[in-house]
Amino acid sequence: MSKNKFYKISTWSTKKKVKVSIVLLLLIIYYFSLPRQLFDKPYSTVIESQEGKLIGAQIATDGQWRFPETDTIPYKFKMCITHYEDEYFNYHWGINPVSTVKALITNLKAKRVIRGGSTLTQQTIRLARDGQKRSYAEKLIEAIQATRLEFRYSKDKILALYASHAPFGGNVVGLDVAAWRYFGNTPDQLSWAESATLAVLPNAPRLIYPGKNQDILLRKRNALLKKIYDNKIIDKTTYELALIEQLPQKPHDLPQIAPHLLQLVTKTKKEKLTKTTINYDIQVRANEIIASYYHNYKQSEIHNIAAIIIDVDTRQIVSYIGNSPTTFQNKKDVDIIRAQRSTGSILKPFLSGAMLDEAEILPKMLIQDIPIVISGYKPKNYSNTYEGGVPADQALFRSLNIPFVLMLQKYSVYKFHDQLQSFGFKSINKHPNHYGLSLILGGAESSLWEITRAYAGMASTLNYFNSHQGKYRENEIQELQWDKDEMKLDFGKERKESATIGAGAIYSTFKALTLVNRPEGDEAWKHYDSAVKVAWKTGTSFGGRDAWAVGLNKKYIVGVWVGNATGEGRPSISGVRMAGPILFDLFKLLPKATWFDTPLDDLEEEDVCEISGYTAGPNCKAIKQLIPYREKKVEICPYHTLLHLDVTEQYQVNSQCELITNIVSKPWFVLPPIMSYYYKNYHSDYKDPPPFREDCDQSGEKNTIEFIYPKHGDVIYLTKNFLSELQPLIAKAAVNTTDRNIYWYLNEEYIGSTTIFHEMPIQTTPGKHYLTIVNSLGASKTIEIEIALSSDN
Repeated sequence: MSKNKFYKISTWSTKKKVKVSIVLLLLIIYYFSLPRQLFDKPYSTVIESQEGKLIGAQIATDGQWRFPETDTIPYKFKMCITHYEDEYFNYHWGINPVSTVKALITNLKAKRVIRGGSTLTQQTIRLARDGQKRSYAEKLIEAIQATRLEFRYSKDKILALYASHAPFGGNVVGLDVAAWRYFGNTPDQLSWAESATLAVLPNAPRLIYPGKNQDILLRKRNALLKKIYDNKIIDKTTYELALIEQLPQKPHDLPQIAPHLLQLVTKTKKEKLTKTTINYDIQVRANEIIASYYHNYKQSEIHNIAAIIIDVDTRQIVSYIGNSPTTFQNKKDVDIIRAQRSTGSILKPFLSGAMLDEAEILPKMLIQDIPIVISGYKPKNYSNTYEGGVPADQALFRSLNIPFVLMLQKYSVYKFHDQLQSFGFKSINKHPNHYGLSLILGGAESSLWEITRAYAGMASTLNYFNSHQGKYRENEIQELQWDKDEMKLDFGKERKESATIGAGAIYSTFKALTLVNRPEGDEAWKHYDSAVKVAWKTGTSFGGRDAWAVGLNKKYIVGVWVGNATGEGRPSISGVRMAGPILFDLFKLLPKATWFDTPLDDLEEEDVCEISGYTAGPNCKAIKQLIPYREKKVEICPYHTLLHLDVTEQYQVNSQCELITNIVSKPWFVLPPIMSYYYKNYHSDYKDPPPFREDCDQSGEKNTIEFIYPKHGDVIYLTKNFLSELQPLIAKAAVNTTDRNIYWYLNEEYIGSTTIFHEMPIQTTPGKHYLTIVNSLGASKTIEIEIALSSDN
């Protein structure tokens, strides 16, 4: 081969490589000419109900109502927008050469822009390149990127991008929000006239939008309707009816029926559209109920109400009302459901259940209800009365404070604190000593979220046990769910033992809670077939700052809080009177659910004393009762004893003063002195044991006298009367002996005696003193008290 020929071949090969390289470079440039993310504008945060209905939205950070991108476009709007903006949308590859040439000629002749000629694909690119100066160079870039966009996405996707970002006047961007703002509806529910109205708006959003330039808007809309009629998209009747539809006027407010749930969603799913678990109809009606009670309660200067409804099995939030429709001054934006508030008595069922589960108590076991002072702590019942002793289930459904303080003292604050942690009370996070015995009476803070979550855990534990042959799950305390598409439940593996409380103890607790007195007007609920059986518990915090009510059945949990978000208390606040009625009105919105099945695999039939509720011994009348099954058994009743009487049964005797053949042995219910002192006021059938006959040895009766008031360590503040005379301390004692006399001593100095009614006025000086009582049998009690003058003196 000649050198010249080789040179020509080599040169041709090089040129070919250059051309190929240029083509490849152009292809690469073309491929990367379109950004991976077309739009970088901020979106509104939007929430829908489980049915797909809009329930709330938050404006985007740039002040625009711009919903997240939609994936589909309704048929009516698709027909309207393509016939108005781009009839050949389905046929071109991003640009329409004919329209482009016609527009170029027209604009050159007029020496200004009269006709655009852009396809919907080009307009989508223009929206994405917002802020670029209009020029022929920019038009070229738009054309190139439009063709590239056609290769990346389908026609439907491109149309969806356009509809999601097109301006519709004012601060309304996108079809979804435009449909809501102008017609109060979703795009798929729009009529042909409404769809046509929206289709013409993006063409001139600053000039034409509802409420302004109505004549121009009407002409454009009707012209579009005529066009789609001429193209046989709609029939004559539809066309004529569309022409007479009115144009929209003032923009509609977007639905905001769950604003505090929207706040919660925004924390983790900002700028997204989230389908929540909210039931639309229940949420709307629940809002109406809360609003009605708010307008009533605000007359008493109580401004805030919160409520939540939960599906037990799925933990889905059915309704979420974080606050009542109050004012900014009354902190309407505070989400009370998540706020930490004093628990009041709302935790009592968890202690009752724990003690039943560990056989520390039985359902109807008598619990002391007497004045107590524990390390200076003096709890009182809400009624300021004492009954000596009450059954455990009654102490629960009546929410008596003193029995529960004594139960917690027996159970241990440390153990109960650990139990609350297992129920998910993470906000109760201080050392148990910080709370002390006040933990059971509102000494801790928690939220409606945590409380209802814990109650849901108990209900779910019982349901699963009954439906799965006596089995439990590892993680029954699950987070409440609000995202319909992202359920995050992990119950773990099955196990033989409950991680919290057993099914039998839970069932017994719920059974007691069905006996809580219903609000006024609903007292006779048991007599109506339509009535809903609900286990419910109320709570009222110290100072009237918080009123709670939580109710449940097999299917639903309802939680209500009433008070002032500012923490300002009101004397009229009560969980029963104020939160209770709301709770039962909310239950009426829910489908009727059955009651819990009896967990027979975790209950056993036991003989218990009819009166005391303790495990029956030989000296009491026994009845059969289902109690939680546990190997550890409650002690045999300490209050039933066998008394030895003479033949008249009027006196106690013993072998030292009566023949054994003449002694009558009879079971007797005997309470300690201080318990019997209060118990007999509420139980007329209670009888003190007969006295010993005078000729009998009574040495066995020692240690049967007690102080009622004051208690050891008390500080008593004395006051003066109108004559400036210092008023005495009135001390009280109880006796359960044959000899009813008590002798009183102050600092070892005799000050008097009492018989039958043991009340002694004591006049003394400020300071520490020792008060002693003694009976004729030698039994005695001594306490230390401190006398101080009231600050009013």
